[in-house]
Amino acid sequence: MKANFILRLWRSVSNYEKALFLVFVLSLPFLDPFVAGDGVGFYAYVRSPLIDHNFSFSSDWENPKKDLQMLFLVDHFVENPITKTGHLPNYYPVGPAMLWSPFLIVTHVAVLASMRLGAHVLADGHSWPYMIAMASATALYGFAGLCLSFAVARRFVAERWAFWATLGIWIATPLPVFMYLCPSWPHTHSVFVNSLFLWYWLRTRGSRTPRQWLLLGLLSGLIIEVHYPNVVFLLAPAYEIVAAYVEAWRKRFQGPHALLESAKRHSLWAAGILVALLPTFVTRQIVFGNPFSVGAYSLWNWKAPAFGPVLFSTDHGVLVFSPILVLALAGLVYLCRLQPALGVTCVSIVIAFYCVIAFYPWWSGVFGPGNRYFLSLTPLFILGLGYLFGLAERLWRNERATALRLVPLTLVFVLWNLGLIFQWKTHLMPWYTKVYWEEILYNQFRIVPGQVFHVLSEKFCLRCD
Repeated sequence: MKANFILRLWRSVSNYEKALFLVFVLSLPFLDPFVAGDGVGFYAYVRSPLIDHNFSFSSDWENPKKDLQMLFLVDHFVENPITKTGHLPNYYPVGPAMLWSPFLIVTHVAVLASMRLGAHVLADGHSWPYMIAMASATALYGFAGLCLSFAVARRFVAERWAFWATLGIWIATPLPVFMYLCPSWPHTHSVFVNSLFLWYWLRTRGSRTPRQWLLLGLLSGLIIEVHYPNVVFLLAPAYEIVAAYVEAWRKRFQGPHALLESAKRHSLWAAGILVALLPTFVTRQIVFGNPFSVGAYSLWNWKAPAFGPVLFSTDHGVLVFSPILVLALAGLVYLCRLQPALGVTCVSIVIAFYCVIAFYPWWSGVFGPGNRYFLSLTPLFILGLGYLFGLAERLWRNERATALRLVPLTLVFVLWNLGLIFQWKTHLMPWYTKVYWEEILYNQFRIVPGQVFHVLSEKFCLRCD
C-alpha cells in the first residue's frame, strides 16, 4: 500500500520536479554533519534543553571566553561570560532550533533506546546520530524551500524556466555551503521559511480569511525568529493592509463596517506574529532576564553604510561573488512592468533588505564564498531569474533557441560558483577576508580542475589504473 502511494505520488509530479529531486539526492553525499562557528549558538538552543534540560549552554562552548568572541558581544561578556540570570549569553535566534527539534527529539529517543539495547552511542547531542539528524534536517528544509520557490515561479513563467532559475540560484550562489557544508548555520532555514511565507502570501492574496490572516501572522513571526533581517518580508502584507484601509476609508459611507472588519483581520495577523515570537521572548527572559534583549543586533553603522561594498567589494560583495543575481535583479525590475503590485512589493523587499545589511557593521557576513545574508532572498531571486528567462523567450520567439542560449549560460554560472566553493573549502581562497581575483582566476582554471578530480576519486573510490 505504501509503495503504491509513493509510486502514484512520483507519477503525479512533473519531470522538472523529478529532476530537482534527482539533483538533491545526488548532492547528499556532500553533506558534512558538524556544528561550528555561529552554528554552535543556533544549535545550542535545541541541544541544551533537550540534553541538559536547561539553557545554561555549559556543554556547548568548550572555552566560553574565547568562543563567545564570535558573538560580537560587549567586553563585559567576553571577560565575564555570565548573564545576570547565571547563564552563558546566547543572542542567536531560536528559529533554527525550533525547526530542528522534531528531528532531534526523535533521534534522542532512538539513541536512548539503542543504549538500553547495548549500543555504545553517547546521548549528549554531539555524537554522530545528532549531527546527521541536524544536517539532514537542514538539507531537507533547504530542498523544501527550493521546491516552494519553484512553485512560486511556476505560477508566472513556463515550468522549464522556473526549473532553470531554481537550479541556477540553488547552485550558483553560496547556498550549497550552508545547505551541505555548514548545515548548523541558519541561512538554509531562512530559504525555507521565506519561501513558505512568499508561497502562502501569494496563494491567499486578495481573498484571505480571518484564519488565513492568523496563519500568515504565525509564518511572519517564524521568519523573524529564524533570522531577524527577514522582517523585511513583512512589507508584503503591510502593503495589503495599507491598501485595505485606504479603500475602506474611501468607501466609509457605503460600508461603515469595512474599517472594523479590516481591523479585526489585521489584528489576527499581529496576534499571530506575537504568538510565533513567544519562544524568543521566553528564552531571552530566561537567559538574560530581559525578553527584548537582542545583543549585537542593536549595533548599527548609521554614519557610514556600506552601500557600495555590499554589492561590489572583494570582501564578500554579493554581485561580485554571485553574478547570476544581476540577472535575477533585472528580472524583478521587469516584473514591475508586467505585474506592478507584485513587482513593486518584491523589489521593495530586496531594497529594504539591502539597506538593512548595508547599515549592519558586519555587512560582509565575514564567512563564506560570497555574502551569506542575501540567501534570505532566494525565493525572490528565483522568481526574478525565471521572469528574465521568460522575457528572453518572448524576445527570441523560439523555445529551442532560447534554451540553447540560457541553459549553457546558467551552467557556466553554476560551474564558476562550484569552483569558488571548492577554493573556499580547500583554503585556496580566504575564509574570512577579501580575495585577490588574479589568484582566484589562476586557481579556477589551473588548480581547481585537477584537485576536484583527485578529491572526487578519493571520496567515491574511483580508480584510474
